[in-house]
Amino acid sequence: MTVNKAVAMRISQLLIEKNMTQYRLAENSGISHSRLGCIMKEKNKTVTLSTVMLIAQGFNMSVIDFLDSPFFDINILDIE
Repeated sequence: MTVNKAVAMRISQLLIEKNMTQYRLAENSGISHSRLGCIMKEKNKTVTLSTVMLIAQGFNMSVIDFLDSPFFDINILDIE
């Protein structure tokens, strides 16, 4: 699994857990709705750490908490 897919899957999981829409996450994080949409559709080749930090902030959590998920297990990620 790519890091981009892992980020998209983690966002999807947290949106459900927090009963939040992509639009609300975009508003809370300061990321444009279209940029968030590209992340969710895995159209981006890379997701930067600063973007992950903004997304975590949008969920009102730390980056550590955002990354604390089986989606980011080093053994299943394709790291280039």
